[in-house]
Amino acid sequence: MIINGSSLISINKQSINDLNVFPVPDGDTGTNMSMTINAGAAELTKKAPATVGDASAATASALLRGARGNSGVILSLLFRGISKHLKNLDTATTKDFALALQDGVAAAYKAVMKPTEGTILTVARLSADTAVEVSETVEDFIELFEAILKTGEAALANTINQNPVLKKAGVIDAGGKGYLVILEGMLAALKGEMVKAEDANTQTEAKEKANFSDFDQEEINFSYCTEFIVGKENDKPVEPLREYLSGIGDSIVLVDDDEIIKVHVHTNEPGNVITKALTYGSLLTVKIENMREQHTNMVNDEAAVHEEAPVEATPEKKYGTVAVCAGDGMMEVFKDLGVDNLVTGGQTMNPSTEDILAAVQKTPAEIVFVFPNNKNIVMAAQQCVDLTEKKVIVIPTRTVPQGISALISMDPDMSEEDLEQCFKDAASNVHTALVTYAARDSVFDGHDISAGEYLALLEGALLCNSSDLEVVKKAVAEALCEFSPEIITVFYGENVEEDAAAEFAGVFESVAKDADTSVVYGGQPVYYYVISAE
Repeated sequence: MIINGSSLISINKQSINDLNVFPVPDGDTGTNMSMTINAGAAELTKKAPATVGDASAATASALLRGARGNSGVILSLLFRGISKHLKNLDTATTKDFALALQDGVAAAYKAVMKPTEGTILTVARLSADTAVEVSETVEDFIELFEAILKTGEAALANTINQNPVLKKAGVIDAGGKGYLVILEGMLAALKGEMVKAEDANTQTEAKEKANFSDFDQEEINFSYCTEFIVGKENDKPVEPLREYLSGIGDSIVLVDDDEIIKVHVHTNEPGNVITKALTYGSLLTVKIENMREQHTNMVNDEAAVHEEAPVEATPEKKYGTVAVCAGDGMMEVFKDLGVDNLVTGGQTMNPSTEDILAAVQKTPAEIVFVFPNNKNIVMAAQQCVDLTEKKVIVIPTRTVPQGISALISMDPDMSEEDLEQCFKDAASNVHTALVTYAARDSVFDGHDISAGEYLALLEGALLCNSSDLEVVKKAVAEALCEFSPEIITVFYGENVEEDAAAEFAGVFESVAKDADTSVVYGGQPVYYYVISAE
C-alpha cells in the first residue's frame, strides 16, 4: 500500500507543485512529499517486513530520515504517530488503523510549533476523525478508505477558505492534496490496482533510525540545563511529570518513546528533577550543565543510534557550521567564511534530513550550528537534533543572505548561548529580495501573473510582476531602500551576465547613495538575482 501510494504521488507530484502559492519554478510540495514517501517505499522494498507493526516502523523511520521540506517533515510526523499505535501488531483491523491515523495527527500537531489550519494538518485530522467513526461499524478496508477520502476531499476543498494565503492565491493546500494522493494510491492497492513502477520515480534507499521528537533550543531563563534518559520500569503516566517540570522550569521537552522517557528542561532545581524522574525507572544517561558559566559543552544523549548512520567526525573544536545553498558562487562565499560543510539544496531541490545529518556528522565539532537558508528546509534541519550525539542548533535562516550575514558574525570565543543569539540577531538585520520568472499563469493577492513574466519577491511576499525587467529592478531597488540599508549586495544567478548585474547594481547606487553596493557571482538556479540589504 505504501509503495503504491509512493508511486501515485511520484506521478502526480507536478500537479501538486502547481498548487504552490507563488508560481515560481521550484521543486516544492509535490516533489518534497514524493521524495519523502519514496524513502519509505524503498525501505519496505529492501526489508520486506512480515507484520503490520514492522512495516509501519520501517516506514516511519525511513520517512523521518528522508523528510524534505516542511510538507515532508509533517508527513513523516504523521507516519511516526501511526507507527507507534501499530507497534507489535501482526495484522490490523480497520479500528486499529483508524486509531493509528488519529495518533499520527496528534503527533504532528504536537511537534509543529505553530499548527495552522487550512493545511495538511486539517485534512489529516478530519480524515482521521471520519476513520474512527466509520471503523465502529465497518470492517472492510476499501470501504474505510473510501470514507476517509470523501471527508478528505471535502476538507481539502475548504482549505482555501481557512487559510488566508491560499485564498489570496486562489488554490487549495498542496500538502493536503499530496496526503490524499498517497491515500488514493493505498486504496488502489487494496483494490488490486497497482501503479506501474516504471511510471514512478524512486528514491535512494533510506537507512533506518530510531524516532524521537525535536529538541528546540529556546531562551535560557534558568541556571541548569538538565537532560536525561530514564529506562521505564513501570506504567506510570508521564503527564504528572510534564506538569511538575512546567512548574519548576522552561524549555521543556518530554519524549515518551517505547521503553524510555527522554527529558530536557532548564531549571534551578536539577536535583529535585532527577529525584522525580527516578520514580519512573533507572537513569540511563544524565547531563546537568550550569548555563551561566562557560562550561563543558553539552551533547544530546540519544538512544539506539543505528549502525548504518554516517560516521561521526571526532570533535577538534567547540563550534562547527553547516550551511545549505545552491550555486557554485554562493558555495564559494560560504567557504570563504569558513563554513565546515555545505549541503547542496535550495528552492529547486530541498535536501533531506539525512543529507543535512551527514554534513553534521562530518563536522569535527562538539556543537554544530546549521543554517538552512530557506524557510522550507528549517524543519528538515531541526529533525537532525535527535539523530546524532552531537549537539545541533538550527539557526532558522530563511534566505542565503541571512546565512551569510550570520556566519560573518561568528566569534568562537563566545558562549554557546551568546553565539546562537548573535547569529539570530545578524540574520534578522538582513532584508532579502528575489527576482525570478513565473512558471505559469496565476492570480495572487490582486496580481494577474502571466507565465514568463518577471517576478520580484520581498521577504517572501510578492512585490511586483512585469514583462519589463527594468520595471521589476526599479521596484526592488525602491523597496529595499525603504529600509535605509548601509550595505547592498547583488548576487547574480547562473544565467546572468556580470555586466547586467553591474547595471542592476547601478540602479541601487542611484537611489541609495549612502549604501555600499557590491556585485557577487552566486550562480544560483531559478533566481536571476538575490539581493540583500542590511
